[in-house]
Amino acid sequence: MANASSADRVGRGSANPVWRLYAEYGRGNLRYALLGVTNTVIGRLFGLVPAFVVGLAVDAVFLNQRPFGLPLVPDARLPATAVGQLWLSIGLLATATLVGAAASWFEDWGWSVFAQRIQHALRVDAYARMQRLDLAYFTGQRTGELMSILNNDVNALETFLEDGLSSVFWIGGTFVGIGAVLVTLNPPLAVVTLLPVPFLAAFTLAFTRIIEPRYLRIRGEIGDLNARFENNISGIEVVKTEHAESYEESRVEEESRNYLAANLDAVRIQITYFPGLSIIAGAGFAITFLVGGLWVLTGPPLGLSGTLTPGAFVTFVIYAQQYLWPIIQFGSVVDDYERAKAASTRVSQLLNREPAVGDRPDAEPLAISAGRVEYDDVSFAYGDERVLSEVSFAVGSGETVGIVGPTGAGKSTLLKLLPRLYDVDEGRIRVDGRDVRDVELASLRRAVGYVSQEPFLFYGTVRENIRYGSFDATDAEVEAAAKRAQAHEFVRNLPEGYDTTVGERGVRLSGGQRQRLAIARTILKDPEILVLDEATSHVDTETEDLIQESLDRLVEERTAFVIAHRLSTIRDADEIVVMDDGRIVERGTHDDLVAAGGTYAGLWNGQADAERSPADD
Repeated sequence: MANASSADRVGRGSANPVWRLYAEYGRGNLRYALLGVTNTVIGRLFGLVPAFVVGLAVDAVFLNQRPFGLPLVPDARLPATAVGQLWLSIGLLATATLVGAAASWFEDWGWSVFAQRIQHALRVDAYARMQRLDLAYFTGQRTGELMSILNNDVNALETFLEDGLSSVFWIGGTFVGIGAVLVTLNPPLAVVTLLPVPFLAAFTLAFTRIIEPRYLRIRGEIGDLNARFENNISGIEVVKTEHAESYEESRVEEESRNYLAANLDAVRIQITYFPGLSIIAGAGFAITFLVGGLWVLTGPPLGLSGTLTPGAFVTFVIYAQQYLWPIIQFGSVVDDYERAKAASTRVSQLLNREPAVGDRPDAEPLAISAGRVEYDDVSFAYGDERVLSEVSFAVGSGETVGIVGPTGAGKSTLLKLLPRLYDVDEGRIRVDGRDVRDVELASLRRAVGYVSQEPFLFYGTVRENIRYGSFDATDAEVEAAAKRAQAHEFVRNLPEGYDTTVGERGVRLSGGQRQRLAIARTILKDPEILVLDEATSHVDTETEDLIQESLDRLVEERTAFVIAHRLSTIRDADEIVVMDDGRIVERGTHDDLVAAGGTYAGLWNGQADAERSPADD
């Protein structure tokens, strides 16, 4: 994991999911945040210079109503003539602009690196945590929804961190800095300028409470829309063969319309909030301008006292506008924050989720000695749907057991429990006398080779897919495994041989070719226990016979479980287990079961009749 300790600590500390994630993942990148904060302050300080210099020039250079003086600079070092003072003012304005620009560059660099590094660590950790969740989590989630969390939600957090968090410091620096200057220039007028602040705060608080559930809805609708896109693209072959393009377009339109409705619901609040802020801030500025203008023209109004020169008034008005404008911008920060909060809630839920299948604290590595496997009163359900009930049988060292039965009998689920893709609800599964829940999960899965009826190939080359899981295997070992799986000949005839790209999910290969590569992958792994879930269901009879010869050699001296697509492939199994409705209904050798005339005999005779019928025709 990129930052495993951070992922483990996300659930602690602040109840606010945004700051909790930033606090945990920002610890190793504080130097970049410090660079951003420092230059935000520097830029804000130099941003105060122009208004001060303009006001000073108006009073001292043009109106001659006060002496030309600068803080911390002796009067003797200042120009004595109005022209010299004007040039100095221009020089100060230029310097402030250049320093401010440089500070802005370093500010953006610091915050951008800080945000990007956190985004990287957070995405890697979220993916790592997702991978370690149990298979049941994925069967209950849509791929597009998971993609939305890893991409859209993590990106929303990065956007707020890079733009919103820097704005928080910029607004804070402006608020404090200009507030102090305003109070110094004219305390009574400063109080007038501050009048809108409580109204702005109350208005913003109301906005956050109203907008938060709407942004959560938007995040959910994004996930739904992504899920629809992913599902349709993955099933594009079915869409085309069933001429369902119009139907899928209507479903995408419906999901997109839901997303549109969620966005418009939030937009209605946004377009009310920001003009409202502007009205409150504008009213405050107008009052400041009115009171200050009357003060300059007619003297202190409303019982106020003191003097206010035109230059000081210009400075005050510029600062007042700069003071109120960040408060308006704070609304945008709050808006971005609420989006980030909705996204962080979903990311935190993922990071805080514990896998249902994992290592116990006292788990030890599994060392296979004999390879005996026992199922002891095993029951299992997917939610409320009971799939297996009190299943018990044992497979001795080096024996092969065939698993047969009608569709939905629970055959595949039975074997998925062995490598703990799911955990049993009741009973136990033992390997060499040890409960599989008491051994380290990684060692168990290294010992079990699993070939499913729907083999999955990753986007990459043939060589990479065979080597997957046995990453240190040599090219010679890869090719030897392919030969044993009867895959070498077709691979050699591909455009680039073992370096041919197989496409997304192996789409450039036939089902039988994909199946043979999956078998080669398992042969290369060389596991002590072998699970074949209809591993030859997509190949023709001739190829199946060749693969079966290889599998027969592979299962020698190994414990093997074979779910049979064609019963002929398990005819020589040491034992055949017949399942129906999640229970074992028959057990025995092929000859015994055929002689018994039960369920297995019916299946066998049915296949035999189907194979004879073409010849009879």
